[in-house]
Amino acid sequence: MKTPFLLVVSRRDRQAPAALTTALARGADTGAVLRISLGPLDERDCVEELARDLPQQRAAEMYAASEGNPLYFLALLTAHRTARLPGPPVRDGGPPAGLEALLLDELAPLDPLERGTVEAAAVLGDHATADLIAALTGSPVPDVVEALRGVMRRDLIRTDQAGRRLALRHPLIRALVHDSTDPWRRQELHRRAAAELAEAGAPLAERAHHIERSLTGWDPEAAAILTSAAEQTAVTAPAASAHWLGVVLAILPNTPGHRDKRRELILMRAGALGTTGALWESRDLFHQMIDMPAGNEGGEDALRTSAVVQCAVMERQLGRYAEADALLRRELDRRPGPSPAQRIGLVIEWCCRAQFVARFPDVREELAGALRGARDLGDGLGEMGALTLAAMSEAYEGDTAEARRLARTAAGLADALTDGDLAGLCEPLVRLGWAEVMLDRYADAERHTDRGVGIARRTGRLYMLSQLLLCKAYAHFLTCRVTTALELADEAATIARALGSGELLGFTLAIRTLLLMQAHPPGDPDVLAAAEEAAAAAEGTGESWWSTLARSLLAFAAMGAGDPHRARDVLLDAGGGRDLPRLQPSLLPEFLELLVAAALAVGETEEAENAAERALKEAERIDLPTRRAAALRALGRVEAHRGDRAAAARAFAEAARESALCGATLREAQSLLLGAVFIKAAGDGAGAAAMWRRARRQAAEGGATLLVALADQQRPEVLGDTDGAAEPSGPAAALAQLTSREREVAELVAEGLTNQAVASRLCLSPRTVESHIARV
Repeated sequence: MKTPFLLVVSRRDRQAPAALTTALARGADTGAVLRISLGPLDERDCVEELARDLPQQRAAEMYAASEGNPLYFLALLTAHRTARLPGPPVRDGGPPAGLEALLLDELAPLDPLERGTVEAAAVLGDHATADLIAALTGSPVPDVVEALRGVMRRDLIRTDQAGRRLALRHPLIRALVHDSTDPWRRQELHRRAAAELAEAGAPLAERAHHIERSLTGWDPEAAAILTSAAEQTAVTAPAASAHWLGVVLAILPNTPGHRDKRRELILMRAGALGTTGALWESRDLFHQMIDMPAGNEGGEDALRTSAVVQCAVMERQLGRYAEADALLRRELDRRPGPSPAQRIGLVIEWCCRAQFVARFPDVREELAGALRGARDLGDGLGEMGALTLAAMSEAYEGDTAEARRLARTAAGLADALTDGDLAGLCEPLVRLGWAEVMLDRYADAERHTDRGVGIARRTGRLYMLSQLLLCKAYAHFLTCRVTTALELADEAATIARALGSGELLGFTLAIRTLLLMQAHPPGDPDVLAAAEEAAAAAEGTGESWWSTLARSLLAFAAMGAGDPHRARDVLLDAGGGRDLPRLQPSLLPEFLELLVAAALAVGETEEAENAAERALKEAERIDLPTRRAAALRALGRVEAHRGDRAAAARAFAEAARESALCGATLREAQSLLLGAVFIKAAGDGAGAAAMWRRARRQAAEGGATLLVALADQQRPEVLGDTDGAAEPSGPAAALAQLTSREREVAELVAEGLTNQAVASRLCLSPRTVESHIARV
């Protein structure tokens, strides 16, 4: 040809003919050929350019499954759009049809042994070795090694870095080969794999998959292995445990002789499902088991009592407190009743239900009796459960001295228990963490929630993980680490959305709204929208602790949005009237501080003065630094409204000192800023400037954008023109106010990454990234 042209050749090194490889190498040496090494496509290219019509989360899942291979990504995308969704490797459903046709071309040239070798490798997965493949295919090891060389030349199978393990080139290829294998041969390969792994001493969990795949009907020996595997993984991998128990239940004969075994398996599966966060499915299974008659009718039924306790937990976590109460009362009244040990568990859960509907004083004595009973029986976990519930409940009610005593005892017991002891009971750590937060003991709360988060992540306890993350987020918030607090709250909210509990979601979103208020500039409409979403999520869940708190926190957002009338109305409505009888007693000074601010703004001076006076009395009763600080800020607002600037300055300065005592840095900065103007007006310019600088530095370092904006508004009034060197202005000032995380996000956005890509790069949730971008 005389006309210049461009020839593009795409190839895999291992699959290219030797002649082509030689010709291309020669061309590269002479400069006629330009070699471009292709790696995985960037997630942004796949998701934004090829899958714009898909939800970002679904597209990101497809990208992860394709590992950036555009051919596989397009095949998965086509399958999704035609409603043929492939499952994970080695699961029913089959790979996408288009991909199947392409990859079958690679399998067609294989001879029988090579094909058998590839099929065995697909069945074995991560356990594939030449010896195991030989055992599954019944071929001599040398022949299998030779066959492996052939398929490795075709780049169908690759070795790991150590050269010992074998794997197909891509998980989707493994799925294709596995699903296209003759069903009867596939069952036999799995049966042989299970036998070989058993002989090699592999753990039950590794054998269980193959046993499940080889089942054709009821097999007592196989069922026993699957049940044992489920028991071993109930704590570390509850989703897998629930799956295997479901497999056994599906093949278990529905006969009277297997009734007790069925009840036992249903109880185990319901517990595993509840652990993973499948609250409704778990609850329904527990009810099914409770309704099943026991083999020893009329006698003690320990399985039933255990099911009742766990079912009541599910009902409570779903916000169904009346149902939980009815279940527990009926079981406590049943004759013959539960054993003393099981009765303790029933009473603790019954008292926990009472706490969540703000009725703890009604059951205080019953809980104390359960605590004594657990100690008499030497039941350490029961004692831990009763202690943490009592500590949290007393802290909620505002009995600080008793709550401190109980929390110290519970912390000592928790520290003495191993992670294994607590693995099945993360909830005591949740309760202990919240008790310590309510008692202004933030370091202790973070230590225990950190431990709980680690246990919950390892064991898949999503419901508890959400609460632990939220508790830790609140501790970070009060200690002015707003950026990390929001990251934790975002993760907690993501989990809560998937669990099906409106009350938990409302509570989580309400706490998150408090963090957003500080993370966003004044008047940001996103904050009010978030608060309204929280209140809507909790709507219809009754007058429980969490739902009431979710609705009342909307008042803070309304005040921040510049609507004091709505803030006052919302607070009084959620609180049940002027005395706020429905609100958490130990938090009354904070709510009364808000009521003071709203009442003054709408001209209700007498109401504000009464609220401030009551806040001081409640703070004296509760006897905690943060509560005294809130009451003092309420008093300072009233004094300022009266025109007594010196009294207002003293109140705000004392509020800052109280906050500093317990490390509540956010409240300290807030109090300092409120007081700086009045300190200046009282004639102490140097003191006012020092207060302002300390508060602004604390706010800026902690990512408290709201307080930074307030400080900048106050600057001329507090510092005047005598402050010396000017603060940076323009873009430099804006950049200086960003936290390190916000700068990371800003840099990646400037590079052109999407929110989803930034989230993946920094291991954050998309919501957290959106929040950072809003602040930037």
